[in-house]
Amino acid sequence: MFMKTITICSSAAFYKHVMDSKQELEALGFSVLVPKTAIAMAEKNDFDVTHYKTWYNEAKDYDKKADFMLAHFDKVAEGDAILVVNDAKHGVDGYIGPNVLMEMALAFYQRKPIFILNDLPLNSPFEEELKGMMPVVLKGDVKNLSF
Repeated sequence: MFMKTITICSSAAFYKHVMDSKQELEALGFSVLVPKTAIAMAEKNDFDVTHYKTWYNEAKDYDKKADFMLAHFDKVAEGDAILVVNDAKHGVDGYIGPNVLMEMALAFYQRKPIFILNDLPLNSPFEEELKGMMPVVLKGDVKNLSF
């Protein structure tokens, strides 16, 4: 039996939780891919998103955003499934933003299982799309992940 690879997707605001989830999944026997910014944050022990999203103040830095997106799309394509870490953000429980929606769409198109850590957000403008991708909600526990 070969080791299954899970690619974790989430808002950058949750990257500390992503790194914790990575360790939990590895302890369960999975290989885990995470966004490269999450790795950089962990190496520096600095999870302040504003230190990395420089394009907000420097429009010329949007090439960095494009690089981060493409690099993580490659990881979604490489993995056997994705796990969306969706904590509370902007007053929304289970927040899933546009970047993660794009990553989910890529996984869906590639017929990969989509796992979501917490419940789907209520009243999301893309509720139909989220539900239409038939994700498995893990009810807050990565130990519920199996495929």
